[in-house]
Amino acid sequence: MLLETLRSFKGLVVGLVFGIVLTSCASTNENGTKNEESASIYLQLGVRYLDLGKLEIAKENLQLAQKKDPNNTQVHNAAAYLYEKLNDFKQAKEQYEIATELSPNDWSVQNNYGRFLCDRGEYTQGMALLTKAISTQLNDRQWLALTNAGRCQYAMGQKQSAKSYFKQALMLNEAYPPALLEMQAISYQNGEYLAAKAYLQRYLSVADYTAGTLWFGMQTERALGNISLAKEYQKLLVEKFPFSDEAKRLAGVKDF
Repeated sequence: MLLETLRSFKGLVVGLVFGIVLTSCASTNENGTKNEESASIYLQLGVRYLDLGKLEIAKENLQLAQKKDPNNTQVHNAAAYLYEKLNDFKQAKEQYEIATELSPNDWSVQNNYGRFLCDRGEYTQGMALLTKAISTQLNDRQWLALTNAGRCQYAMGQKQSAKSYFKQALMLNEAYPPALLEMQAISYQNGEYLAAKAYLQRYLSVADYTAGTLWFGMQTERALGNISLAKEYQKLLVEKFPFSDEAKRLAGVKDF
């Protein structure tokens, strides 16, 4: 649950220059600039292949980007995320540390590395980085770090604090799917069934079903007495996510 979606990650590199112009009059003493431009192209390709789930091709492009420009912060940031996807957490941490050393005030690195550390149970250091990412004036996507901070707080057992972070994230971006998912789950767990229903409706207006949304949606409608809708969610859960943990848990749910 704590792993940030790739869609969110791509937003972190929105500042990259996608329109690379190579001039024919470039001289040999401009090799440094050429390497930086090549690195940007390989970085773009790497992120796009990550988005497509083609991890090996993404890895090849990001490695080429590192060779061309070893001091490019966002290349290391992207590489770290790639290694997370490959479950190579040692390499991921090394790449995040390099990115942090290169740009200690980069909010996108702080956000990703902070989330990574919280995922690994290193909550104090993770929250410190996420707090920096939230507070920097240069961060125009604070809802990303706020949501990650909320997840970190939840993992620490600080549910009320987590809820506060998620609400702050939604104040800045009312249609951010991960924060809506978290608020749906928390609302249900707190017995706030109408709120849970509302958060699910908001989520479905911008994103597709997940096994989790269907599970909590089913339980919420059951608690509200809307049995027909609860059964509809149950059917969708089995049809769309038959091998999910939530579908397996249906065996322990009494018939409606």
